[in-house]
Amino acid sequence: MATVADVQDEPGQPPALTSLSLAEAAKQAKSKEQVITPFDVSGGFDEQGKPKAIDYNKLVDTFGSQRIDKLLLERFEKVTGHKPHRMLRRGLVFSHRDLNSILDKYEKGIPFFLYTGRGPSSDSMHVGHTIPFEFTKYLQDVFDVPLVIMLTDDEKFFHSPKLSLKDVYKFSMQNAMDIIAVGFDMKKTFIFADTSFVDGGSASAFNNNVREMGKRTTINQIRGTFGFNDSNNIAEFNFPAMQSATAFATSFPFIFGTDPKKVAKIPCLIPCAIDQDPYFRQCRDNAPKMGFLKPAIIHSVFLPSLRGSESKMSASDADSSIFLSDTDNQIKKKIGKAFSGGQDTAELHREIGGRTAVDVPFQYLTFFLEDDDKLERIRVAYEKGEMQSGEIKMACTKELQTYVSGFRERRKAVTEEVRKEFMRPRQLTFKGMPGEKEQQDARQRRIRALEEELERLRSSQ
Repeated sequence: MATVADVQDEPGQPPALTSLSLAEAAKQAKSKEQVITPFDVSGGFDEQGKPKAIDYNKLVDTFGSQRIDKLLLERFEKVTGHKPHRMLRRGLVFSHRDLNSILDKYEKGIPFFLYTGRGPSSDSMHVGHTIPFEFTKYLQDVFDVPLVIMLTDDEKFFHSPKLSLKDVYKFSMQNAMDIIAVGFDMKKTFIFADTSFVDGGSASAFNNNVREMGKRTTINQIRGTFGFNDSNNIAEFNFPAMQSATAFATSFPFIFGTDPKKVAKIPCLIPCAIDQDPYFRQCRDNAPKMGFLKPAIIHSVFLPSLRGSESKMSASDADSSIFLSDTDNQIKKKIGKAFSGGQDTAELHREIGGRTAVDVPFQYLTFFLEDDDKLERIRVAYEKGEMQSGEIKMACTKELQTYVSGFRERRKAVTEEVRKEFMRPRQLTFKGMPGEKEQQDARQRRIRALEEELERLRSSQ
C-alpha cells in the first residue's frame, strides 16, 4: 500500500506543509499527529511509522465544532420536510457550527444564503471535488435559497510558485463549467473568480469588507491558525480576509440590496470540507466586530484517495483520483487497483471477512450509492466473507461509471454563454429578494461604476 510520501503535493501547498515533509519527519520521529489544514491533509503516522486514517472525531474535539447527531437530523427533516441527504444519514457530513441557528431562522421565515467554493488547481475536477457541491445543491433545493460560489484562483496563485495568473484563471473558468454541470439553479446562483471579480465595477462593497476584515486580523492570528512563517509571502497572510468577505451578504448589494442594516442581518450557511474550517474560525471571530452575524458552517469528510483512507484524493496525482473526465475503462482500471480491505486469500476472506472500514471501494459506495438498504446488504456480506473483493470493486465501478457518465452528459450542455451568465453580477431570484425600486437603484449604481471604470481605461490609453 502506498504511503503519504508516495503522493505528490497538491499545487498550492506551502513548502512547510507538504506531504513529503510529513513523510521525512515520520522517518525521524516515527509517530506523527494528523495534520488537517487548507493546504495539507494527512492522518499522521503511528509509532511504527505507518500512515493512519484521518480521525474525524478527534477533529471535532480539536476544532471545537459540534457533531451532527440523530436529534439534529430529526429536527432537520421536521423543519424542512425533506429526508436528509445520504451524506447526512451516513455521517459523511458530520460536524457543524450553528446549524441549529439556521434552522431556527428558516422556521421563522428569515432568509439566508449559501456560500461554498473551490480552489482551482487544475483544469479537471475529480469526483472528490463534486461531493461538497452535490451536497450544496441539495441544500439549495431544500431551502430554496440563493448561493454564492467563490473560485479562489488568486489563493492558488499565491501559494504555488509553479502556477501563473494565466494558469489559475484558465483553471477557474474550466472548473466553473464543471461546477455548473452539478445542476445548480442559474436564477439562484452566482459564481465568481477572485482574479476577475475584485477588479470589476461590482466589487466595491466586497473589497470594503475585505479591508474591514483585514484590519481586524493580526499576523499572529494567521500564524497560529495556518502555521505560516516568515517564508510565506504577504499575499498569503492577507488572503483569509478575502475568503471571509464572501460570508457577508453586504458584499453583494446587486443580489441582496443596498440597505446595510437590513442586509447585514442576512445569515450565511457554508457547506465545506473540514480542512476549510480554519478560514472560517477567523471569520467568525471577527464578524461581530464588523456588525455581522457569524456564518454557520457544516463540515464534510474527505473522499479517500484510491491509495487508502490516510489521505484524500489529489488533483495532482492521477493514480489517487477518479476524474470527471475519466472514461469508463479508466474508472474500471483505477477501482481495480484501489486499496482493498479484503484478506490475502479467498479462503481466508471467506473465513474472517473483509474490512469495510479501510476498503476504498466500499468507502466510495457510502458516498455514491443512494440505496441505504443495498449498502447495508453489501456491508454485511463483505464483512461475513460472503462477498469477495472483486465483487465489491465491480459494484463500486458500476456506481462510479454511472455517476461520471451522468456528469459528462450534463457537462456537454454547459456552454461558454451559460458560464458567463452564471458569473455575471446580477439580481438573483429568491424569497425575500430586494424590491423592484431597490433593484433598479442598484442597477443604476452599477452602470455608473462601469462608466467610471471605462472612462479610466480610456484616459490611460
